[in-house]
Amino acid sequence: MVTNNTSFYGLGRRKSSIAKVKMTPGTGKVIINRREPGQYFPNKIVIQDMEQPLELTNTKTLYDINVVVSGGGFTGQSGAIRLGIARTLIKINPDFKKILKQRKLVTRDARCKERKKFGLYGARRAPQFTKR
Repeated sequence: MVTNNTSFYGLGRRKSSIAKVKMTPGTGKVIINRREPGQYFPNKIVIQDMEQPLELTNTKTLYDINVVVSGGGFTGQSGAIRLGIARTLIKINPDFKKILKQRKLVTRDARCKERKKFGLYGARRAPQFTKR
């Protein structure tokens, strides 16, 4: 399955965030932009969301994960990391694809912010209508 000197790479995107994930066989240490997840993300819910593919495949303590993430906010970055980890796990073991696909962790969430249109205050908010 995995030799000791191999590294596996995956890319994840969500909203305007991009995460580059590198997984190597190890003890389960996670580094995000040279920091621990507890220091990087403000709350534990975001961290649990990010680690969901590892918990489903029971590989949380088997690989060291190094992530470089940029753009967006915490939720978008967490989603990008989650997708990157899921894609990397599938590269490591293709049998994981069935488990991850059932939980919809392999599909890229294509929803993005809608652009602002001219004549409006935002994407859809129109100026107040006056009858007279």
